Amino acid sequence: MKEGKITLTMKQLKRYQVICSYIDKQITRREAAELLSLSERQITRLKKGVVESGAEFLIHKNTGKKPVHSISNEVKEAILKIKKTNSLKNVNFLHFKEILSEEYSIEISYSSLGSQY
Repeated sequence: MKEGKITLTMKQLKRYQVICSYIDKQITRREAAELLSLSERQITRLKKGVVESGAEFLIHKNTGKKPVHSISNEVKEAILKIKKTNSLKNVNFLHFKEILSEEYSIEISYSSLGSQY
């Protein structure tokens, strides 16, 4: 197990407390499953993980990582800078997407463009 400080969300903390109660035999597997709205098999899996790795087992492995398919910060800033120009302030998303593609060679999906604002 790694040394250092870990941060749990409220949901993860509740899971940890319930699993610890189950490990300490204060509650049954069925009670733990009901408290966490999980199957008994999932409780067994969580118990094994917490026993072997500690509380960090409950933290999703992608937490804090940027998705590989996300738009880079440089492209986001460029798009926002282009959009703020006076001539493009009142342009709708679809038209703006076409302008980005034709005039600035920035290829971005409609849905990704919509999430930038």
